Amino acid sequence: MAKLPGDLKTRILSALVLGPPVLAAVWLGGLVFQAVLVAVAVIAGLEWLRLVVPGRQPWATAMGLMTILVTLSGEFVAGPLYGLVLLAAQTVLLWWAAAGGRPGAPPVDDTQTGQGGRLPAPLFFALIVPYVGGGCLALDWIRNRAGPEAIWLFLFLLLAIWATDIGAYVAGRAIGGPKLAPRISPKKTWAGLLGGMAAAALVGLALSPLATVSSPGAGALVAAVIAVVGQAGDLFESYMKRRCDVKDSGSLIPGHGGLLDRIDGLVMAAPVFALFHALIGENGSWW
Repeated sequence: MAKLPGDLKTRILSALVLGPPVLAAVWLGGLVFQAVLVAVAVIAGLEWLRLVVPGRQPWATAMGLMTILVTLSGEFVAGPLYGLVLLAAQTVLLWWAAAGGRPGAPPVDDTQTGQGGRLPAPLFFALIVPYVGGGCLALDWIRNRAGPEAIWLFLFLLLAIWATDIGAYVAGRAIGGPKLAPRISPKKTWAGLLGGMAAAALVGLALSPLATVSSPGAGALVAAVIAVVGQAGDLFESYMKRRCDVKDSGSLIPGHGGLLDRIDGLVMAAPVFALFHALIGENGSWW
């Protein structure tokens, strides 16, 4: 019997340990899910700041985390509209502060270099709010505010992303072939992308009878699109790590690296999926 690669064994063990509590929080929803979401936002935020803020300036770390927490608090207490307004305002605030607007403080040092060259720190520093905060904002809306079928809607997104990761890993290893974006992520292939889309589509097909998806075909199509957006999120984080010349965003999860390495596709796909469902969900009769 063929042995599993060491990294795959570690990934599977990490998934077995982390999967049940994550799914339990998703199932319970409400305050339990929001508490987990806050923890995720803080950890992922710290990992993002590790990438984009050279020297880990304390004021930058404090401001970055504060803006995420303020944005999420607005969503939790007053609803998604307030959360979105705060998200836009906090993004502008961070950019202004990083560009030198904070009284008595110099601009964030933008001399860190990697394979991509000079980092425009103010822009990437400010992106912590729409990237990490916006992703968590969308996840809360999907689970807690998307109506009576919210649990199935969230599971649809989550399982589609998980299937994408698994399908891309297996197809990329088994088939190989032309690289998807060799300058950004040398290991990713077109076969991996197609494998991830196929795996996500199968999940969409399987979940359609359990949820209220209008047809298995609609479920498969939406899941395949989620796979593409999720892979774009993965590539975006790979691009950032390459610019900063680091392998992983952290070391929290064995076999995966940091938390951001694990949820990069999810936080990119969640806002797109939430917007799609809010605009198309009922009017388009897909769900």
